[in-house]
Amino acid sequence: MASVSTDQWQEIIGILLVPIKWIIPLQKSILDFFLYSSSAWAAAGKFLFLFFPLLLLLGALWSTQLSLYTIPFRSKRINFVTTLLLAWWDAARAVWLFWVGLFRLVIVMLGWIFSVARLAVKFIVVSLKYILSAPFAMTGQMTKSFFRPGVPWIALLILVFWCMLESGIFTFVLFPTISEVLMDIVGTDEVSALTTPLLYIFLLIIIMGSFAALQALTDAVRTKKVKLIIQMVIIELIVMGFEVMFLYRELVDAITPWVVQQTGMRVGIVFTLTVASFGWIAIRGMTWFLFAQYGTPPLLALISRQPVEQAAGAQREAPPDFKETSRWWQEPIQDFKNEIDWLHRKFNELLEFLTLPILQVLAVILNFFMILLTARPVFNLPFKELKDVMDTRDILVAKRMIPKTGDED
Repeated sequence: MASVSTDQWQEIIGILLVPIKWIIPLQKSILDFFLYSSSAWAAAGKFLFLFFPLLLLLGALWSTQLSLYTIPFRSKRINFVTTLLLAWWDAARAVWLFWVGLFRLVIVMLGWIFSVARLAVKFIVVSLKYILSAPFAMTGQMTKSFFRPGVPWIALLILVFWCMLESGIFTFVLFPTISEVLMDIVGTDEVSALTTPLLYIFLLIIIMGSFAALQALTDAVRTKKVKLIIQMVIIELIVMGFEVMFLYRELVDAITPWVVQQTGMRVGIVFTLTVASFGWIAIRGMTWFLFAQYGTPPLLALISRQPVEQAAGAQREAPPDFKETSRWWQEPIQDFKNEIDWLHRKFNELLEFLTLPILQVLAVILNFFMILLTARPVFNLPFKELKDVMDTRDILVAKRMIPKTGDED
């Protein structure tokens, strides 16, 4: 009797488990389906497209089959069955929206990748265009700047170059004489290596000072003050005498042997000083009228730390139609900023595209089990945006499982 009774109970339990016992083999088959794949791409495709739908299927089957045991004990059975059937409708719709959401996410991501690639290509094209056109644009800007009134930088550069060139020539001419004088003073047979650079710097300062004296004389003449003019003429004659005696005379002496050899003419000190004086006047006159009268004021302004524009004369304003060329990278950088702002504005949309399909499926699963426990769903599906997904506390308050914040006291 005991064995028969046990067999009967086992048969009764087997009958009672019929609604759910077939789900366990199904679960095993689904698990094997995901665990064994022919390749990594196949496994990724299974997980991406089928994991959540099959998870929803298992959750719906468990909750539906378990709810069969509760139907005899429920009131409002018609409403319960209706709610359960609507939950299956929500499940089918959630699976469809899940796949549609994945497709929409892929399309949006491809569009964004295309936008970023287009921005990169545009930046590269603009960069290459600028690199190729930079020499022509720079030449045009230099030409415009050159013909606009302003500081005579070219005259200043030529003046500095001329002073350096003249200092180099006189250094070469005066070096033997200076070397002999220094060796006699020091009493050695060797000249210091610093003699040449020091002599060059000394002559450079003297020659620049000569042009400064000419500028002072010119300013004195412009003031029309006789006393100042006489003073500057005397100073200029002293400067001229010093340069003729110690610089240009040596240059003429270096050239004189060639003159004597070619003409057979005997030259004296008067001839040498006369030629040196005329040479000084000619060289200073030509350089002064060509560039020195324009380059000397900016040079003095730089030395005295004064505004160069004031020294060179008031700089005229640029024509009203002249516009500075914008930097070549401003336009693509501004486009990049606009794209970043657009990405920030669309970030929530991307988050919705990424999470809403999964949340739809999980919400349906939770609805099935809530129907099993409370006979009513907890979420109103489908979700249209993330705001529709309530916070956990809001869910519990809505289902009257916990009191509201104001009612806790």
